Amino acid sequence: MKTINDFNFSGKRALIRVDFNVPLDKSYQVTDDNRIRSTVPTLKKILKDGGALILMSHLGRPKDGPEEKYSLKHTLKTTEHLLGAPVKFADDCVGEEAYKLSAALKPGEVLVLENLRFYKEEEKGDLAFAEKLSKHGDIYVNDAFGTAHRAHASTTIVAQFFKDKCAGYVMAAELENAKKVLEKAEKPFTAIMGGAKISDKILIIEKLLDKVDHLIIGGGMAYTFFKALGGNIGNSLVEADKLDLAKELIQKAKAKGVELHLPIDSIIADKFDANANTETANNNAIKDGWMGLDIGPQATAIFAKVVEESKTILWNGPMGVFEMEKFEKGTKAIAEAVVRATDKGAFSLIGGGDSAAAVAKFKFEEKVSYVSTGGGALLEYFEGKVLPGVKALE
Repeated sequence: MKTINDFNFSGKRALIRVDFNVPLDKSYQVTDDNRIRSTVPTLKKILKDGGALILMSHLGRPKDGPEEKYSLKHTLKTTEHLLGAPVKFADDCVGEEAYKLSAALKPGEVLVLENLRFYKEEEKGDLAFAEKLSKHGDIYVNDAFGTAHRAHASTTIVAQFFKDKCAGYVMAAELENAKKVLEKAEKPFTAIMGGAKISDKILIIEKLLDKVDHLIIGGGMAYTFFKALGGNIGNSLVEADKLDLAKELIQKAKAKGVELHLPIDSIIADKFDANANTETANNNAIKDGWMGLDIGPQATAIFAKVVEESKTILWNGPMGVFEMEKFEKGTKAIAEAVVRATDKGAFSLIGGGDSAAAVAKFKFEEKVSYVSTGGGALLEYFEGKVLPGVKALE
């Protein structure tokens, strides 16, 4: 797979799939510019070469055609600020006006196309739509790792209309860091899995059991394990149809010599609320009507020690409802342990999604080895699946 370092973009129009799917507030201001910021080195390299940029992305999940709240024009101010250059906007991605604008671009100029998902054909991976998109540029660049697991028109299908195609710096770095963990992990290797459901993580847990020394389980999914082991979990989150699977995973870990760490205790609450009454409880004995919303102090101490002694760390999923201050301690303590381990020379990969949001909330992005921009794509990569967006560049 070629990267943008293999090309000189002088006099060329680069059609770039970026991931500008950023959160906006009620007045359409970008509240987290991380995804735009991460792609700036790719864009600057092409501009420095003397190329022009045509940027295409999706934003949100529009249902039926254009919606004001999902217009990519809301990202222009942030993009201009981060890029330090004026940015033009086409209020369609394939209309005549859009083609006029992209055809007239001079070296050093930047154009953002309107939201791809205003067309149903984008998510369907429609060939004719992909061909229309391809008319905007001379070279295709994919720098949107977060959508690489989708065979959409702009992420995969469009590549077949280009002789010259390559990965941007974000895409290349994501793959390089994921490979480092999958193929060259220094031991001890610890995976931290959190979040709500085992069902979302079954495949990655099974794959990781062949690679890791320690598997830490936190978040809502832990209670399914405790229920499977016969514990009383009160009103905690549980996947009743996954109890046998939880038992199986415990057995598999044992058979493969992997130390499976389940949280001994939890911070429990009498309701799912930022102002709920809280107590600490053993995870086998949560009172009826109460629910676990964070790992407890004992679990935190044990997990942190395992993490600190690791040489490779993969973290995907929070330890609790970290968005509420009362239930952020566990996630924050694990983040701090990851930072300390990284300080001592460990390689730490934060797996996108909520884990990335947690690391950002606690201002640790610069203190870990790598924060992935693609939650779903990274999971599928670790599950051993072929990512269509990556394959299209090969």
